[in-house]
Formats: sequence, C-alpha cells, structure tokens
Amino acid sequence: MIAYLIRRFLQSVIVVWLVTVLTFILLKLLPGGPIRAILGTRANNLALVRQLTIQLGFNKPVWYQYWHWLDDLLHGNLGFSYQENQTVASLLTQALPKTLLLLGVSTILALVVAIPLGVVQAVRRNKLGDYVGTGFSFIFYAMPAYLLGIILINIAAEPPRTWFPPEAAQGNGWASFFTEFNYMVLPLLSLTLITIASFSRYMRSSTLDQITQDYVRTARAKGASERRILYRHILRNALIPIATLVGLNLPVLFSGALLTEDVFNYPGMGHLFIVAATNQDYPILLGVTALVAFATVIGSLLADVLYAVLDPRVRYVSA
Repeated sequence: MIAYLIRRFLQSVIVVWLVTVLTFILLKLLPGGPIRAILGTRANNLALVRQLTIQLGFNKPVWYQYWHWLDDLLHGNLGFSYQENQTVASLLTQALPKTLLLLGVSTILALVVAIPLGVVQAVRRNKLGDYVGTGFSFIFYAMPAYLLGIILINIAAEPPRTWFPPEAAQGNGWASFFTEFNYMVLPLLSLTLITIASFSRYMRSSTLDQITQDYVRTARAKGASERRILYRHILRNALIPIATLVGLNLPVLFSGALLTEDVFNYPGMGHLFIVAATNQDYPILLGVTALVAFATVIGSLLADVLYAVLDPRVRYVSA
C-alpha cells in the first residue's frame, strides 16, 4: 500500500504540472493578451504597451515566464490580479469556502436522495417507477447546468411566482449561507438535481450487480428475509463504488458549480473564474486551474485509497 501511495503521489504531481503547463501555453495563445486587458482604451499607445510588457516580463520567452510563475507558485505566490487589484491568493481565500460549502451541501443532499432512489429502481427494475426515474435521470444528466438554473429561475423566481430570489446570497462568511438560505435554494436545487441524476444511475447499476451475486442466492437459500438481504448485504456492497465516485466526480461538480454560480451571481470560485475569463485576468485563471487540478488528483487518490479500505478484496501491490 505504501509503495502504491508513493507511486500515485508522484503521478499526481506530474499530472498537476502538465495541467499548469498546458493552461499557461493556451492562455499565451489567446488573442489580445493581458496587456491590452490592463490598459483598456490606452492599448493603442504603443510606447505604453512596450513599457508595460517589459515591466511585467512578457517580453521574455514563454518558458522563462512559466518558470518564473512556477517558482512563485511553489513559494505560495499565485500572482496579482490586474483587474481586481488584489492578490490571487486573497481572492481564492474569499471565494473557495463559498464554493466548498455549495458543493458540499449539494453533494450531501444528492446522496440522501440518490442512494434510496437507485436502490428502489434496482429492486423494482423494468417497472413504471424505474422507467420514470430513468427518464428524469437522463433529462437532468444531459441538461447543462446553466440551462437548468435559468429554468428554475423562470419557474420559481419570476412574477407572479416569486417563491425564491433569483440571486444567491452575497454576504461574506459561511453564516450568510444559512441566514439567507432562501437565497440559496435555487442554486442548491440546480446542482443537486444534476448530481442526483448521476449518482442514482450509478447506484442503480451497482445494486443490480450485487443482486445477481452468489452470496445473495446463498442468503436466500438460508432463509434470510429480502429486507435483511437488501440492507445487511446488498446495500453495504453497492455503496462501495458510490463512495469512490464522490472523489472522482469532483471535476464534474466544479464545472457544474462554475456555471451555476455565474447564473445565480454567487461569489464563489466559479463566478470568479468566469469574470476572470471575460476580463482576460490570466493570474486568476492560472490560480484557479492549478487549485482545481490539485484538488482533482487528490480526490482521485483518496477515492482509490477509500476503495481499498472499504473492499477487503482489493489489495494494491507494487508492480
């Protein structure tokens, strides 16, 4: 196990490094560049453009600029936002807790609904309830997050049905999430419905796989009740893939949060990323990308380890 963890950690470092390299190069290839974004209407002043280019080191080779940025990153310096006039680290410190709270609450709500829903669909497979649940799962799974958010706003936040505000809570700190919870209903519902669609399908498939196992037939032959077989045996084993799926699903959750936060104007990392992309604020884009890449590989590593812990049949050996 130790050898496996070391190998996976080294692989994760390489993956994060490659993501930062590709992101840095792609941003450099975009038209316009940060100089014109900083100067705005003064971008036609070639002398000013040349002066700022030299001052910020953009006249250096791309590899030198990347090495300078990577060196700052390894020392905890994520750069400075030209548009927000703040350090990227301070902006992420403000936005990250809000996104984590939104993702955490929506994931918990989705699991609470998706697990029993998937089990019921598996037990009652090929019946009306299974078909209805499958149909809704496919609809929400295929629906873009921004489209679902707009639909929810039109249903529940537009006159004459102003049940919930169309804009998320804007307060600083986690307390505003609960004190202004009515403002968070639609963003949470938007993310939760999409996550339920994904998790319930996996739960249904996992439960169906367990129902056909030999240990289930053995338990029935011994006279165990269907309820006992379902809750004591099938459910416990069917949850193992779901536990690992949560860690592997982090990129999907963040991509959904990115669009959902923008639709509901929620001041989290997703909204920060969208605004930075619109303003060509490259330091923020690089900082958010590096953070998400790191969180993704850590989530994948934890999912692998959790799978080995939950399933005693799995043993990682060094190859």
